[in-house]
Amino acid sequence: MESVFTAVADPTRREMLARMQSEGPLSIKQLAAPLPISRQAVTKHLDILYASGLVRVQRAGRERLHSLDSSPLKEVGDWLEPYAREWDERLSRLQRHLEDRS
Repeated sequence: MESVFTAVADPTRREMLARMQSEGPLSIKQLAAPLPISRQAVTKHLDILYASGLVRVQRAGRERLHSLDSSPLKEVGDWLEPYAREWDERLSRLQRHLEDRS
């Protein structure tokens, strides 16, 4: 789970993941096109995403296409769920308290 947190901590990697989610499998060239970084930097980011399990690679002719694998995010979501539930309860109590005062 630590590698997933590390992977999504970087805004460039989050942007790459979002594009793979919305556009499907992408080549390094396609991933690099809108980014203000080199293809070599994109490759380094992809290595981190691949190591975290968030990206899969498949061959399509001469290209390697990179696609999102969101299953590691489920583990993070499961871990965060009790905290989210606690905050929802606290905010609900605060809302009730403020409504009672008005």
